[in-house]
Parts: sequence; C-alpha cells; structure tokens
Amino acid sequence: MRNNQNNPFEDSALTTILVVSEMARSKAFYVDVLGADIFREYGGDSLVLEFLANWILLVTPGGPTADKPNTHFVPIPDKDAVSHSYTIRVKDCVNSYEILKNRGAEFLTPPVVNGAETRCFFRDPDGHLFEISEYHAS
Repeated sequence: MRNNQNNPFEDSALTTILVVSEMARSKAFYVDVLGADIFREYGGDSLVLEFLANWILLVTPGGPTADKPNTHFVPIPDKDAVSHSYTIRVKDCVNSYEILKNRGAEFLTPPVVNGAETRCFFRDPDGHLFEISEYHAS
C-alpha cells in the first residue's frame, strides 16, 4: 500500500455483506457446510462470520437508513444473474467437492477440467455463487 500518510485504510479489514432471506438457514449453511466461525450475532438480523481470513456479514432485508438513503438491502432477485461471486482456490478440487457435497452443498455440476484448472460452482441458500478451483502448474 501507499505510505501511511495517504492510506485511508490503515489497520482496516474488508467485510462482504450478503443479504439473506432466512438467517437460521444461512447461518447453518455457512457454519455447518462451509466451516465459517461465528464472530458476533446481532439480534437475529445480522451475523458476522470469519471465513478463510475474511469477514462476511449476513444481514436480513432492510430499507433505507439515515446514512444510506434510498438504499434497500434485498436478497438476490435472480440467482442466475450474477454480479458478485467468490472463488476459493483449493488444493484438490475433487476432494473439496466431495466433502462439501456430503455436508449438503448443492453444486451446479461436478468438477470440470478446463486446461490447467479444475473447478465447480455451488450456491448458498439464497443463490450467492461460490467457485472452488484447483490450478495445476504445467
């Protein structure tokens, strides 16, 4: 990063916010299927998770507030129209696929080999897209 004098993000962390339609179902998916750790819960309408050294904040739908006027937090309207997704680089895509599938993850397809990469995709209960990907160095 740039020198500290011009760094607006010194000692900061990035959190991704995902809007979920049913907190209990999403909590079970992220904790039981993906293995995320619960950092903090806020009254049943938001949940902070630590996952792969990243922060994910699950929130239920909500309307505008004083600090975000005209902004609505809504679940994904069409799970097949993706504007945000996660890629998780894994050591063994087929093994990771089998483990996650046995824990209840629903994959779009089994792992597909495309040149030096093997990958496959799954969604959380609200349709947020995840990819697991293994790269084979040539």
